[in-house]
Amino acid sequence: MATFTVWKFDDPAAADQSATVLRRAASDGLVTVVDHAVVSWPVGQATPTTHHGHDDKKRGSGWGAFWGLLLGVLFFMPVLGAAAGAAIGAIAKSTQAVGIGRTQLETIREQVTTGTSALFAVTEDGDVDAVGERFHGRHATLIATNLTDAERATLLETFGS
Repeated sequence: MATFTVWKFDDPAAADQSATVLRRAASDGLVTVVDHAVVSWPVGQATPTTHHGHDDKKRGSGWGAFWGLLLGVLFFMPVLGAAAGAAIGAIAKSTQAVGIGRTQLETIREQVTTGTSALFAVTEDGDVDAVGERFHGRHATLIATNLTDAERATLLETFGS
Protein backbone atom coordinates (compact mmCIF):
# COMPACT_ATOMS: atom_id res chain seq x y z
CA MET A 1 0.00 0.00 0.00
CA ALA A 2 1.24 3.49 -0.81
CA THR A 3 1.77 5.79 2.14
CA PHE A 4 1.08 9.51 1.81
CA THR A 5 2.82 11.75 4.33
CA VAL A 6 3.34 15.48 4.66
CA TRP A 7 6.18 16.67 6.87
CA LYS A 8 6.40 20.35 7.90
CA PHE A 9 9.68 22.10 8.72
CA ASP A 10 10.18 25.47 10.42
CA ASP A 11 12.83 26.43 7.87
CA PRO A 12 12.13 27.19 4.20
CA ALA A 13 15.12 25.10 3.04
CA ALA A 14 14.68 22.06 5.30
CA ALA A 15 12.11 20.18 3.19
CA ASP A 16 14.36 20.28 0.13
CA GLN A 17 17.28 19.01 2.22
CA SER A 18 15.06 16.25 3.61
CA ALA A 19 13.99 15.27 0.08
CA THR A 20 17.66 14.63 -0.64
CA VAL A 21 17.83 12.39 2.45
CA LEU A 22 14.71 10.54 1.27
CA ARG A 23 16.18 9.99 -2.21
CA ARG A 24 19.40 8.62 -0.66
CA ALA A 25 17.37 6.26 1.53
CA ALA A 26 15.57 5.07 -1.62
CA SER A 27 18.82 4.54 -3.51
CA ASP A 28 20.05 2.47 -0.54
CA GLY A 29 16.94 0.26 -0.82
CA LEU A 30 15.34 1.40 2.44
CA VAL A 31 12.14 2.74 0.87
CA THR A 32 10.48 3.02 -2.52
CA VAL A 33 9.67 6.62 -3.33
CA VAL A 34 6.72 6.64 -5.69
CA ASP A 35 6.92 10.43 -5.93
CA HIS A 36 7.43 13.48 -3.78
CA ALA A 37 6.96 17.23 -3.85
CA VAL A 38 8.55 20.08 -1.92
CA VAL A 39 6.94 23.35 -0.91
CA SER A 40 9.23 26.13 0.30
CA TRP A 41 7.89 29.45 1.55
CA PRO A 42 10.66 31.93 2.40
CA VAL A 43 9.79 34.94 4.55
CA GLY A 44 8.77 37.89 2.40
CA GLN A 45 7.44 35.85 -0.53
CA ALA A 46 3.74 36.22 -1.32
CA THR A 47 3.45 32.57 -2.38
CA PRO A 48 5.57 29.47 -1.90
CA THR A 49 7.73 27.78 -4.51
CA THR A 50 6.89 24.19 -5.36
CA HIS A 51 8.48 21.37 -7.29
CA HIS A 52 7.95 17.67 -7.57
CA GLY A 53 10.51 14.95 -7.85
CA HIS A 54 9.54 13.05 -11.02
CA ASP A 55 10.41 9.86 -9.12
CA ASP A 56 8.07 7.63 -11.13
CA LYS A 57 9.36 7.94 -14.69
CA LYS A 58 6.54 5.82 -16.16
CA ARG A 59 3.74 7.86 -14.63
CA GLY A 60 5.54 11.19 -14.27
CA SER A 61 2.96 13.27 -16.09
CA GLY A 62 0.22 11.77 -13.93
CA TRP A 63 2.06 12.68 -10.76
CA GLY A 64 2.84 16.11 -12.16
CA ALA A 65 -0.85 16.71 -12.72
CA PHE A 66 -1.66 15.43 -9.21
CA TRP A 67 0.93 17.66 -7.52
CA GLY A 68 -0.05 20.64 -9.67
CA LEU A 69 -3.69 20.29 -8.73
CA LEU A 70 -3.07 19.56 -5.05
CA LEU A 71 -0.47 22.26 -4.47
CA GLY A 72 -2.33 24.75 -6.63
CA VAL A 73 -5.51 24.36 -4.59
CA LEU A 74 -3.68 24.44 -1.28
CA PHE A 75 -1.36 27.37 -1.87
CA PHE A 76 -2.35 29.38 -4.93
CA MET A 77 -6.13 29.70 -4.58
CA PRO A 78 -7.55 32.69 -2.71
CA VAL A 79 -6.82 32.31 1.00
CA LEU A 80 -10.25 33.53 2.08
CA GLY A 81 -13.74 33.00 0.91
CA ALA A 82 -15.98 30.38 -0.55
CA ALA A 83 -13.68 29.70 -3.52
CA ALA A 84 -10.95 28.27 -1.29
CA GLY A 85 -13.41 26.09 0.63
CA ALA A 86 -15.03 24.85 -2.57
CA ALA A 87 -11.65 24.07 -4.13
CA ILE A 88 -10.49 22.11 -1.09
CA GLY A 89 -13.83 20.27 -1.05
CA ALA A 90 -13.47 19.36 -4.71
CA ILE A 91 -9.93 18.03 -4.39
CA ALA A 92 -10.85 16.18 -1.18
CA LYS A 93 -13.34 14.11 -3.18
CA SER A 94 -10.52 13.14 -5.56
CA THR A 95 -8.00 12.30 -2.85
CA GLN A 96 -10.33 10.61 -0.38
CA ALA A 97 -9.89 7.23 -2.09
CA VAL A 98 -6.21 7.26 -1.08
CA GLY A 99 -6.94 8.38 2.48
CA ILE A 100 -6.38 12.12 2.16
CA GLY A 101 -9.46 13.90 3.47
CA ARG A 102 -10.70 17.46 3.65
CA THR A 103 -9.52 17.89 7.24
CA GLN A 104 -5.97 16.90 6.29
CA LEU A 105 -5.98 19.27 3.32
CA GLU A 106 -7.19 22.13 5.52
CA THR A 107 -4.52 21.31 8.12
CA ILE A 108 -1.80 21.38 5.47
CA ARG A 109 -3.04 24.73 4.18
CA GLU A 110 -3.14 26.20 7.71
CA GLN A 111 0.26 24.91 8.83
CA VAL A 112 2.47 25.46 5.80
CA THR A 113 2.92 29.21 5.94
CA THR A 114 5.58 31.82 5.28
CA GLY A 115 8.90 30.85 6.86
CA THR A 116 8.25 27.11 6.60
CA SER A 117 8.56 24.26 4.11
CA ALA A 118 6.92 20.88 3.58
CA LEU A 119 7.89 17.54 2.09
CA PHE A 120 4.99 15.65 0.50
CA ALA A 121 5.91 11.98 -0.05
CA VAL A 122 4.21 8.96 -1.55
CA THR A 123 6.21 5.89 -0.56
CA GLU A 124 5.96 2.11 -0.47
CA ASP A 125 7.80 -0.75 1.20
CA GLY A 126 9.71 1.38 3.69
CA ASP A 127 11.89 0.17 6.53
CA VAL A 128 10.51 2.74 8.99
CA ASP A 129 13.29 2.26 11.54
CA ALA A 130 16.13 2.60 9.03
CA VAL A 131 14.56 5.58 7.25
CA GLY A 132 13.78 7.13 10.63
CA GLU A 133 17.46 7.01 11.54
CA ARG A 134 18.25 9.04 8.42
CA PHE A 135 15.75 11.71 9.45
CA HIS A 136 16.71 11.84 13.12
CA GLY A 137 17.29 15.41 14.28
CA ARG A 138 15.59 17.08 11.30
CA HIS A 139 12.83 18.56 13.51
CA ALA A 140 9.95 17.66 11.21
CA THR A 141 6.30 17.63 12.19
CA LEU A 142 3.98 15.08 10.59
CA ILE A 143 0.91 17.08 9.57
CA ALA A 144 -0.90 14.64 7.27
CA THR A 145 -0.89 10.92 6.52
CA ASN A 146 -3.16 8.16 5.29
CA LEU A 147 -1.79 5.72 7.87
CA THR A 148 -3.93 4.15 10.58
CA ASP A 149 -3.62 5.56 14.09
CA ALA A 150 -1.34 2.66 15.14
CA GLU A 151 0.87 3.07 12.06
CA ARG A 152 0.99 6.83 12.65
CA ALA A 153 2.07 6.34 16.28
CA THR A 154 4.89 4.01 15.18
CA LEU A 155 6.00 6.49 12.53
CA LEU A 156 6.05 9.39 15.00
CA GLU A 157 7.95 7.33 17.56
CA THR A 158 10.52 6.27 14.98
CA PHE A 159 11.03 9.73 13.52
CA GLY A 160 11.06 11.41 16.91
CA SER A 161 8.27 13.90 16.14
